Amino acid sequence: MARGGEPTLITSVQRALRLLEAVGEHGSGATAKTLARRTRIALPTTYHLLRTLVHEGYLEKLDDGAFIIGEQVAGLHDAARVQGLRSRVRVAMESLRDDLNAAIYLARYHEGEVEVAEIVDSPRTPRVDTWADFRQAAHATAIGKCLLSGLSKEQRADHFGRYPPADLTPRTITRIRDLVNGPVRPVVTDSEEYSLGTACLAAPVIGVGGPATLAISFPVHKLGDTKSYVEPLRAAAGEISRTLAVAGEFPATG
Repeated sequence: MARGGEPTLITSVQRALRLLEAVGEHGSGATAKTLARRTRIALPTTYHLLRTLVHEGYLEKLDDGAFIIGEQVAGLHDAARVQGLRSRVRVAMESLRDDLNAAIYLARYHEGEVEVAEIVDSPRTPRVDTWADFRQAAHATAIGKCLLSGLSKEQRADHFGRYPPADLTPRTITRIRDLVNGPVRPVVTDSEEYSLGTACLAAPVIGVGGPATLAISFPVHKLGDTKSYVEPLRAAAGEISRTLAVAGEFPATG
């Protein structure tokens, strides 16, 4: 750090970024001389920085001498978009965690598997101990049951053919007929079916091309407060549904 708490800035990096911005302003590309005039960087320095940026893939030099944005910048743009989506989703999940004092989960059913993409918890609201893989315990978790409710009966039967329901606690439901033919509910509950002492609620997230869910877990003795949990959970699921529908994709698994 420089004196006075100001950060130490690397001039060459600043100049390279200014050149990238200048290239981006010219849709058909720009020559080194044009970029030097636009950025007020000395022409020899401009040539040196442009050669470096081309070598690293951030710029591409055309046959006519003009420079255009390279594939590395496109990769950064894609990464920024994905990270921005994840950040917006996490903000909604963190807000729900703080409102309900519960751990929050975002999951989807992807390529025949239960996939937990994001978990937001805290020391005061720890996540459930995943002693059994969620992929093999869909029958015993609110997350899994909510996801499976978005499938056809044939698809549910296929899932249980691959993952036969096992007794995880004395309260686990393992009768395949009940699991396949069970009614579809707006909010799904798991009361100590996956882990003794823990309850879970899950609501569907829509608009992402396949079954997805937002869920919360909390000590089972709070299950009597379910009514106070349901509306905030459904509201947050709706907010995330809208975010994902606009983005047109689901956040990458963390």
